[in-house]
Amino acid sequence: MTDARADALPPASPLDQDFSRPGRKPGGRSGWRLVRGAWRLLVGIKDFLVLAAMLLFFGLIFAALNARPGTKAITDGALLLKLDGPIVEQPETIAPLAMLSGGSVPHQYRLRDLVRAIDAAKDDGRVKVLVLDLDAFGGAYPAALQEVGNAIQRFRKGGKPVLAYATAYTDGAYRLAANASEIWVNPLGGTLFTGPGGNQLYYKGLIDKLGVTTHVYRVGKFKSFVEPYIRADQSPDARAASQALYGTLFAQWRESVAQARPKAQLDSFLTQPDRAVLASNGNIADANLKAGLVDKLGDKLAFGKRVAEIAGAEANKPAGSFRTISYAAWVKANPLPTKGDAIGVLTIAGNIVDGEAGPGTAAGETVSKALLDGLAEKKLKALVVRVDSPGGSVLASEQIRQAILEAKRQKLPVIVSMGGLAASGGYWVSTPADLIFAEPGTITGSIGIFGIIPTFENTLAKIGVTTDGVKTTPLTGQPDVLSGTTPMLDTILQAGIENGYRQFLSRVAEARHMTPEKVDTIAQGRVWDGGTARQIGLVDRFGTLSDAIAEAARRAKLDPAKVHAEYLEKKPGFAAMLAEGFDSDDDSQQGGDVFAIAAAERRAIAARALGDVARLARGGSVQARCLECGALGPVGTSSDERLLDLLIAKLGY
Repeated sequence: MTDARADALPPASPLDQDFSRPGRKPGGRSGWRLVRGAWRLLVGIKDFLVLAAMLLFFGLIFAALNARPGTKAITDGALLLKLDGPIVEQPETIAPLAMLSGGSVPHQYRLRDLVRAIDAAKDDGRVKVLVLDLDAFGGAYPAALQEVGNAIQRFRKGGKPVLAYATAYTDGAYRLAANASEIWVNPLGGTLFTGPGGNQLYYKGLIDKLGVTTHVYRVGKFKSFVEPYIRADQSPDARAASQALYGTLFAQWRESVAQARPKAQLDSFLTQPDRAVLASNGNIADANLKAGLVDKLGDKLAFGKRVAEIAGAEANKPAGSFRTISYAAWVKANPLPTKGDAIGVLTIAGNIVDGEAGPGTAAGETVSKALLDGLAEKKLKALVVRVDSPGGSVLASEQIRQAILEAKRQKLPVIVSMGGLAASGGYWVSTPADLIFAEPGTITGSIGIFGIIPTFENTLAKIGVTTDGVKTTPLTGQPDVLSGTTPMLDTILQAGIENGYRQFLSRVAEARHMTPEKVDTIAQGRVWDGGTARQIGLVDRFGTLSDAIAEAARRAKLDPAKVHAEYLEKKPGFAAMLAEGFDSDDDSQQGGDVFAIAAAERRAIAARALGDVARLARGGSVQARCLECGALGPVGTSSDERLLDLLIAKLGY
């Protein structure tokens, strides 16, 4: 009866028919059920893709409708710099589906845009006051902090006030706030200073427990990037180098803050902060006020009312609102100049990797193509290479260097402008320069290379797994991650690393007019601050990107006032530009007190360490990378944060 009723109903689809019955196509009921299941799976996939496409379509329309047009009229008010993210040389591309997935879009602020915005506001009568909201500041390298701080000082010298606010300031945030005419802190917050440095993760104990054998091939006694994988603590050489680097950068921080706020009792708060806090009965904010580190105690409401006294209050808005000029609208209203001869600016920002990648990562193929296309199409008169990178793949670094050499073969002056960081591979790509600019706080050097291969023979032995096979040559199957490397392979790989180091030395020696032996004494993987780097000959002059562009123009026999920078960067796609429309100036990202800041910084260290492991595993080539650099700059990339979130989710926390 069941079969009769089924035959009386029309089939849902041709694939729902049972061809195993008499008179129908043979094939068997079970086989046809498999085909029918596959068909339904395909239909389900099709429906899902249609739904996803519709969500993306309507999401992008929403973004476009909410995007703030650059033609929006700028009215009088306060220019609000709500720096709820890091200051970087080249922001990462916003993923089109980032907001549709329910997550927040991480904010990153391009250094040159930020400086241009502040300088443009200095002489514009519509801007009554500059407001620094540093409640969720994401950090920056020392050189970038100094450049933004200098721009804030120029704004103040124009006769306008600068007001800064945070619940608690990080060291980097305070370096910016110190330049303000009024520094506010939340009465329930308060600020403590930590200085550069701190502990980092070492994986040797875990590696030994897992039975993993780490084969390290390196040159340079200061090349400490590999130490977490082969040691349980910091080597004496690496410790001495880090102490010198961190000490110099901390001295620069203290000098910068002291110059901006000469009456502040900074030294006592740095050396014996416990006494200052106990003298205020544990009230950190009050201790800050007594030490002259801040000018006012007040919450966001009180701060907003103070700004409104200068910029004007917003009609029909809650108390604490003030007339605001949004940063995004201001940047769009003050675009880069386009008149005059073109000076090409090639940005090498982020980790140097093989292949292609979007902005914020210096992919060898992407960066070299951008330069070669620019040389062919842009009628460039000179080239400035802006470097802000801790290094990475030697192969990609050399690919980029060869593209820069093509500019020299075309008789273009080549000037390198080092940003916050130009170390290891970042220095490798700088060697073709006619002249190198840096800042005293620039982190550079780290001339050395390494390679790492993990093998798992001991791990497998713990679970009773062995390997065997036939080998036709001494190198058959090598490097064998299952049964280990051979002494012959180790010898060959170490020789290759040493040859790569000699090439590094020779490139630097030729560029800096030294002997390889002289370079070796200042290389060995050691990281230097910009001031010391200039003294030992790795850098020629102090100066910003603007100084480098002006020098490039002069060497091309052009008037620096009559040129413009032509940035040779991969442009974001249409979907990525629309995704920027989701960005807003709301208060979705808030800061916290001293405890919250400490927790956030520790999380950032964990994310960065996890990211370093992932980058090392994906590297697939000889590396020229700097370990110390990560502890001195922004809190980490959004990809590092996502990786940490994924790990936490997998662990069930």
